[in-house]
Amino acid sequence: MAARLRLTVQTLAQYASLTLFALICMLWNVVALPLLLVLPSGRGERCGRFGIRAGYRLYVWSLGLMRLYRLDLRALEALRGAPPLVLAPNHPSLIDALMIIAYEPRVACVMKSSLMNSVLIGPGARLARYICSTPMRRMIHEAVAELRRGGIVLLFPEGTRTTRTPINELQAGVGIIARQAGVPIQTLIIETDSPVLSKGRSPFRLGAFPVTYRVRLGRRFDPPEDVRELMTQLDRYFRGELAGAAQNHWIDAGGAPEERPKPAPLPSAASRAGRLEGHPSRSRRDRAGHGAAGRRAR
Repeated sequence: MAARLRLTVQTLAQYASLTLFALICMLWNVVALPLLLVLPSGRGERCGRFGIRAGYRLYVWSLGLMRLYRLDLRALEALRGAPPLVLAPNHPSLIDALMIIAYEPRVACVMKSSLMNSVLIGPGARLARYICSTPMRRMIHEAVAELRRGGIVLLFPEGTRTTRTPINELQAGVGIIARQAGVPIQTLIIETDSPVLSKGRSPFRLGAFPVTYRVRLGRRFDPPEDVRELMTQLDRYFRGELAGAAQNHWIDAGGAPEERPKPAPLPSAASRAGRLEGHPSRSRRDRAGHGAAGRRAR
């Protein structure tokens, strides 16, 4: 009876938490949409980031109040007053960016286009002048500009939530941005003992609560001269730091196997760095010509 009552309470708390998050986002959108139309970019950016941070801070507080999460985010306080840098965390959970933004008001988050265009968070993200991850060259340009204005850019090097231990293959964008802007990369190490909000898992699927969630400051890497070498060092560093991470046991177990599609293979970070740094793209005519030649050969 006690176990059933506890499960009922946790279920209600989880759904209440999701509802609260949606309400916070929708209420802020009511404010953000008209401000997006009338405020100049600078004032709109400051207002947008303040509003998002306040809403996310309220939500983070509610997670502890409802006893859904045991949070250790004290390390994020050290980012206050930090110089311009690229924040590079690992990414086990959907809630990772929210946790970081709640503690650092200067963050410009790099977001997928699907999130930038979503009804739930899109208007607020646009007012805050967050950065769309596609196309990649534009993303790099906007991130470098943000850093040169004294901001902080949040970019997950994995590009998506972690699906294999201890970390997915890293993408080279984080190194290219740091190199072009001449700023360091501050790694963040995120550990969580639950697959709640992990890749491929429905946010409505119940988990074991409370979830233990911890963020700690990792190594700060100097602005790179060689992006390929930096990506190799980052990969080695994350693998060493996350070798005993709490999330490894449920990632190895598959988390939610029936919901977890096999990730498509990605080109290596080194090859992407080479293409973007030193090898300009061929023109459309060149690509078309090569494609036609290939078809004739076949």
